[in-house]
Amino acid sequence: MADIKPFKCIRPDVSVADKVAALPYDVYNRKEACEEVKDKPLSFLNIDRAETQFDDSMDMYSDCVYEKAKELLNARIADGTFIQDDDEAYYIYELTMEGRSQTGIVACSSIDDYLENRIKKHEKTRADKELDRINHVDRTSAQTGPIFLAYRSNEVINGIVAKAKESTPLYDFVADDEIRHAVWKISSIDDNRAIREAFNTINSIYIADGHHRAASAVKVGLKRREEHPDYTGDEEFNYFLSVLFPDDQLMIMSYNRVVKDLNGLDKEEFFNQVSKYFCIEEKGTKAFYPEQKGCFGMYLDEEWYLLSAKETIMSDDPVDGLDVAILQDYLLTPILGIGDPRIDNRIAFIGGIRGLEELEKRAATDMKIAFSMYPTSIGELFDVADAELLMPPKSTWFEPKLRSGLFIHKIEE
Repeated sequence: MADIKPFKCIRPDVSVADKVAALPYDVYNRKEACEEVKDKPLSFLNIDRAETQFDDSMDMYSDCVYEKAKELLNARIADGTFIQDDDEAYYIYELTMEGRSQTGIVACSSIDDYLENRIKKHEKTRADKELDRINHVDRTSAQTGPIFLAYRSNEVINGIVAKAKESTPLYDFVADDEIRHAVWKISSIDDNRAIREAFNTINSIYIADGHHRAASAVKVGLKRREEHPDYTGDEEFNYFLSVLFPDDQLMIMSYNRVVKDLNGLDKEEFFNQVSKYFCIEEKGTKAFYPEQKGCFGMYLDEEWYLLSAKETIMSDDPVDGLDVAILQDYLLTPILGIGDPRIDNRIAFIGGIRGLEELEKRAATDMKIAFSMYPTSIGELFDVADAELLMPPKSTWFEPKLRSGLFIHKIEE
């Protein structure tokens, strides 16, 4: 059963929480990160991406970059930007975007649950991306970006969360992107015990977003175990920072595709090949998202088309039946020649938050053809993870994004 525990949180002083909170480190490239921290000395991105403190000649993975992250974190703790709670507690973190809210429990999850697959994955990680966060966590001895986890909704937890939200929040602010962030602390010993016991009845918890951060935190924990062969399992390095959301509150947005060319085909040849697997319907110039599974929007030469997968290519397999897999297996690979979408520079992926206008823009500039997707469901994500399979790349786009810097978990006393 899942071991989800309360912790002694390091968190920003109320007066600066809105200035500290930052989008996750991996939503920016280096140039964007440097631009984002300009005139924002308290933004947690300064710590999460400490290469922003150096000029472009500095290797962003240099040892001194991680040392700078440690230095900045310790300085912000020393000057009172961050405070540390003395008691172990859970926190409630609610994000509201365009009138829709999702409310999670901030806690620490067991690395053993991850290793023994009670915390389930659906994405393959890359060693080079892991190494950066391994070095960051190990050098700072802190987990600074929470892992986004999901679980099947639980009445006991829901009841405690609803009761806690009746009190005054610790933080309540609207960020620059108009997303509201509110945080409450669960201080009651009885409520904390009840939450831990409730999670202990849950067999499976799922990584929604943050596979690389999770893998990195676990590897640092294993490294610390090697360095402390007398460890008991209760040490903080045996746990990683998480926000856990009930499945019925989560929304996955579409993850759309754009491709550079038609792989040497003229338009007629392309449509002939597509029609072997999909029914094609002209939709005019009005952009649209498909309204059901097995359907795709396609934008080519300033016209939109509805593609509907033929019954012969639909599948009950947890992975093969995903819309992203159907498009890849029956159009992108065999017709447009996109082999491995992870490395093929002829394809790009556009998060649903960017809107359909971005697809039209890309198709009119550096790309040729665009596809709008019906979003993967949270149930499909659970099914893939339960089968111990992996989703195709860029299958899910979660919004809103959790902020870094609101919760910090130190992994050494």
